[in-house]
Amino acid sequence: MLTLLNYLRVHDMPDTATTTTTVTTEEKEMSFVEHLEELRIHLIRVAISVCISAVFVFFAKEFIFKQVLFGPLNKDFLTYQLMCQLSQWMEWGDKMCYSPPTVDLVTLDMGEAFLLHIKVCIMGGFIIAFPFVLWEFWKFVKPGLYPKERKAANGVVAVSSFLFLVGICFGYFILAPFAINFLIGYELPMINAANSNNLIKATSLINYMIMFTMPVGIIFELPIIIYYLSKMGLVTDAFMREYRRHAIVLILVVAAFVTPPDIMTQVIIGIPIYILYELSIQIAAKQTKKREAEMNS
Repeated sequence: MLTLLNYLRVHDMPDTATTTTTVTTEEKEMSFVEHLEELRIHLIRVAISVCISAVFVFFAKEFIFKQVLFGPLNKDFLTYQLMCQLSQWMEWGDKMCYSPPTVDLVTLDMGEAFLLHIKVCIMGGFIIAFPFVLWEFWKFVKPGLYPKERKAANGVVAVSSFLFLVGICFGYFILAPFAINFLIGYELPMINAANSNNLIKATSLINYMIMFTMPVGIIFELPIIIYYLSKMGLVTDAFMREYRRHAIVLILVVAAFVTPPDIMTQVIIGIPIYILYELSIQIAAKQTKKREAEMNS
């Protein structure tokens, strides 16, 4: 694909000087097999970076499990403290002071603890290495872009990494505590979920923690995705405004998918997604004006 793209771009150039400027050693035509080989090299680098990060997570087992993954089960968790301080500041007493139910985490299958540790290492390694993963992807795509497109994409790795990290933090500090309190504290007849002897599989808790963070981090990439789609003319601000109501329904569906069936938790994640959507409309509007100005000039 990149070979065909470069071929068409080279033969559409108006003069030899421009062609010489555009076609550099980095952009020389490559066969399909050579592109696959290049992609394989980048994937190997990505795998190595994730593995190295996973090793750090592996040896930080005590901190990762106690302080990070099981942090929302601790009454001294940062979110609970801030909510309680906010309640006191607003003179609401202890109405917003949360304290998670007491639970006992267990593993029921042989080898479950080890496999769970490996899973956490892989996911943690991916999160830590995410900027490098994006950088490798950018290096693979970069040779097939116009110089103007490269210039417009400056900082894409940093911005995307920042948005992903913000999404992870939002899911961890905001979404996870409320969702965990709801799910653990939910009661059924003859079942006392707040009992101090309440047993929960550690695998279940960690799977929920992953669900509360990773998808949210990806969702927060929406503005950067809209930026490039609008730059290519595939999405316009008029289109996004026209289908705003449909987007709201879709946002509620996504919020319901990544959160437990709790209205409050769905609202907590739905509001920032909608804000991101409105921000994306402004980004698309700006890019549409730029593209129209370039076409008219």
